[in-house]
Amino acid sequence: MTDDRDSSLALKQRSVPSVVSLVGFMGAGKTTVGRALAARLGWRFEDLDGWIQAREGRSIEQIFQQKGEAVFRDLERLVMGEILTAAKSGPLVLALGGGAFCFEPIQEMLRNPETPAVFLDAPVDELFRRSEQPDVVRPLRRDREQFRQLYEERRPAYLEARLCIDTGGKDVASVVEEIVSGLKLLPGAPK
Repeated sequence: MTDDRDSSLALKQRSVPSVVSLVGFMGAGKTTVGRALAARLGWRFEDLDGWIQAREGRSIEQIFQQKGEAVFRDLERLVMGEILTAAKSGPLVLALGGGAFCFEPIQEMLRNPETPAVFLDAPVDELFRRSEQPDVVRPLRRDREQFRQLYEERRPAYLEARLCIDTGGKDVASVVEEIVSGLKLLPGAPK
């Protein structure tokens, strides 16, 4: 009987997340919540789009315009692999771009118990309003109807995340606590 308990404990210890990836549509709060979650846990925070821009030396908008969405999605997959490899040096909260988790190779990378995806959702009208930032260019945000259609197309993929949280009308601290509770995260863990 002791062997079974030891095996169960070892399995639980192995399934403690080392990377928490925040996924969702434009305006869901992935970066804002990600920074707050990382601060709450004492983990590092990274943004997938930020890594891509640094690696390529140009903005996401420029990559879309110059190379197209297919090349951008391949860059996401490549950079995601680099981030997950680098994450072995310590726990990480990672914010993904709006379409990244809809790309099967990215979903596959995040099916591991050590790298759970958390879907941050909100009503589509709230997402549209939140994503209207004068200093942020979103290549796939055009008009409200196109935005709604793209959201509806992507939502089934987002629902594949391990944890789904409705952020509508909630403050950042509440969302962070829902993630901590939902994934049973402890500050500073894992070691």
